[in-house]
Amino acid sequence: MADIFDSYQLAEAWDEMFERPGVPRAPYQALLAALQPLDTSELRYRADQMASVFTDRGVTFDYAGEERPFPLDLIPRIIDAVEWDLIARGVRQRVLALEAFLADVYGPGQAFADGVLPWRVVFSSQQFRREVVGLTPPNGVRVHIAGIDLIRDERGAFRVLEDNVRIPSGVSYVVENRLAMTRTFPALFAEQHVNPVDEYPARLLAALRAAAPPQARDPMVVVLTPGVYNAAYFEHTLLARLMGVELVEGRDLVCSGNQVFVRTTQGDQPVDVIYRRIDDDYLDPLHFLPGSVIGCPGIINAARAGNVTIANAVGNGVADDKLLYTYMPELIRYYMGEEPLLPSVESYRLDEPDVLDWVLGRLDQLVLKPVDGAGGSGIVIGPHADERTLEVLRAQVMAQPRSWMAQRPVALSTSPVLIGERLAPRHIDLRPFAVNDGSDVWLLPGGLTRVALQEGALVVNSSQGGGSKDTWVLADDQRPAAASTPREMAPVLRAPEGATIRRQSGPKSGEQ
Repeated sequence: MADIFDSYQLAEAWDEMFERPGVPRAPYQALLAALQPLDTSELRYRADQMASVFTDRGVTFDYAGEERPFPLDLIPRIIDAVEWDLIARGVRQRVLALEAFLADVYGPGQAFADGVLPWRVVFSSQQFRREVVGLTPPNGVRVHIAGIDLIRDERGAFRVLEDNVRIPSGVSYVVENRLAMTRTFPALFAEQHVNPVDEYPARLLAALRAAAPPQARDPMVVVLTPGVYNAAYFEHTLLARLMGVELVEGRDLVCSGNQVFVRTTQGDQPVDVIYRRIDDDYLDPLHFLPGSVIGCPGIINAARAGNVTIANAVGNGVADDKLLYTYMPELIRYYMGEEPLLPSVESYRLDEPDVLDWVLGRLDQLVLKPVDGAGGSGIVIGPHADERTLEVLRAQVMAQPRSWMAQRPVALSTSPVLIGERLAPRHIDLRPFAVNDGSDVWLLPGGLTRVALQEGALVVNSSQGGGSKDTWVLADDQRPAAASTPREMAPVLRAPEGATIRRQSGPKSGEQ
């Protein structure tokens, strides 16, 4: 084993790199050999150099009001072709089910009539937009870009943690991480056939152009940003540049006669597709927040008239509601006629009185999440919380049970991360990015692996101080000879015998 891993101690979770101390998993064997000549001081030097490059290139994020270089760990996360095939098929299945659900919710509502889920789940969601009921996009696509958050559980099985079909962010770091890694560690790529990630901008542009109104012969696409003070502004500029389209703010757009135009030095030019990076509430002051100055008045009317496409579609946030997440297995079976390929984490619906009582008695054993939370905000991990935090949580949940959902704690898989000048295990997740052009769903081979940099922390979001890893998906000719042996699974929290707890759980590992 390489010297840099001599002091590496496995955590009480599935380790991505090692089956057991000193024994790497098959996909990591070549990487381990390439790292053999290095020591942690050299890794630290290269990491500091890369952080300086990220700062110079503007690859930063806003953390507590401070612009910082996005932390990139130098040990990549590797996924072999067999596992990636499962991920790709599972994410595609989930995106298509979410598409069908959104078309149904803003259309005929057949799932309500058939009793698949109660109407109150949707109509009580803060993200349901009555303003776009009956609005059908030109090619029927509402989820042009999806970021489906995955974790690997205690047995090594991938599970869906969250769905992000409003304005999923982070793909710019996938592109920049790969560029930085190939320049910093070119030798690491010499022995491995790693799928590239630079196809994403072309795929995204093709999907956006395919979504244009049928009368647009040469569709004009723009990226709509809130401006330079937005935490994801770097991503907005990068994607616009790589796609070769205009980056605009609301003040650059004008609506006239239910048509959207962008102001240019050659005069007003018609816009066919708006890839918006602005929340629904701020998008159109005529329909949503009247005081918004970062959107454009009239674009909802233009979309309803069929003259412009908004990507992702307005109202998609109802599919991100974490209460709806608990119904996803049923929705996949209903819309797709298939069993879920990727199970979800066992979850509990607090809008049901018997479930609420059961959860309130076990707040110190569960994870509680606000159903409309984003960026890891508001999550309370019961086993890690103090009594005061649990008391406040209890009052909040009792006052508004619809605003919360509960899940069993999952020991997210760990991966070696450079902390100072030593390697230590840290918990990680994975956000694959899917692009839907109306004919198929394409998955960027890799996605964003996010890292919780604090020891024992489970929240990986950059807004909470997390970092990232370059994610390598190996080509088909590098499939490992045998699968790794899973560890024993941690105890699963279960309802008492006879309790009327309706929870959501997917098939066990091995039954997929």
